[in-house]
Amino acid sequence: MTDDSETAFAEERRSARKLLGDESITAFYLGVVRDGETADTTFAQTADDPEQEGLQALSLLATHVRIVANEAGVDPSTVAGDAATLAGRMEELSPEELASVENDGDADS
Repeated sequence: MTDDSETAFAEERRSARKLLGDESITAFYLGVVRDGETADTTFAQTADDPEQEGLQALSLLATHVRIVANEAGVDPSTVAGDAATLAGRMEELSPEELASVENDGDADS
């Protein structure tokens, strides 16, 4: 990482910690990547009814898809399709195959 990207990353991490410290949040999704390979995630929400729970979950997902699409410079539907394909295969992929999917869009299986 360059000094600028390290500074930006540190600022984003501080911002995330501040957001998670807010007692008024009703839903969150957190994904963490360590050493470029291990992804740990957690999701939690509270709502008055199942419809609100579903809308919160979809809102978090849609926001994440939009952010990834903007970073990658592609259409959100491309990211959503790739994410759905990868989600369906997550348990059957080894870490090496997952890296292959990330690098060239198709597993070596």
